[in-house]
Amino acid sequence: MTNTPASPFHAAFAELPLVAILRGIQPHEAEGIGAALYDAGFRLIEVPLNSPQPLESIARLARSLPSGAVLGAGTVLSTAAVQDVRNAGGQLIVMPHSDTAVIRAAKEAGMYCVPGAATPTEAFAAVHAGADALKLFPAELVTPTVMRAMRAVLPPALPLLPVGGVTPGSMATWRAAGATGFGLGSALYQPGLGAAAVAERARAFVAAWRQDGTARPA
Repeated sequence: MTNTPASPFHAAFAELPLVAILRGIQPHEAEGIGAALYDAGFRLIEVPLNSPQPLESIARLARSLPSGAVLGAGTVLSTAAVQDVRNAGGQLIVMPHSDTAVIRAAKEAGMYCVPGAATPTEAFAAVHAGADALKLFPAELVTPTVMRAMRAVLPPALPLLPVGGVTPGSMATWRAAGATGFGLGSALYQPGLGAAAVAERARAFVAAWRQDGTARPA
């Protein structure tokens, strides 16, 4: 029997299941910040569409980073935006909600999709529409206790990524409750932060994830 090769998304997720959220980044900053993240070990990067000229930033990241990086957009709210992201070179659609039309549009475009969910109803709707992973958002609302209960009924192999307020110090509690990765926002990147500062924060997150040597595969 031959093993089926992992998709680029799942390969990147297995290498480091942390998604860098670059909300507010300017296009001229994208290449430097992207390189700093990649050098620190990040392979999953999203530029939210409510950032300045987000498609240009995605295009610059797609041109400048090695093929192992999986890039895309966050805060994707419409099916039309899916094609815009694809045209810019993005492979990944991340959403704050579970709009099944957007999920299906992403999958029909050959892209990976990580929709947001805060309840079992939203989570199962996203799974049935083809989600590759779930963004548990906002994490402050879901809590590790709620996520543990959701993990008990969702498909065991489905990656669950808390997003919102996650810090290196809070990751262990979430992992104990069943988190298989994280989306990292302002604790990793804030507008105006330079590449060196982002690299330092990125290394702290990577060290926190790897410190016990038990990172879970997707």
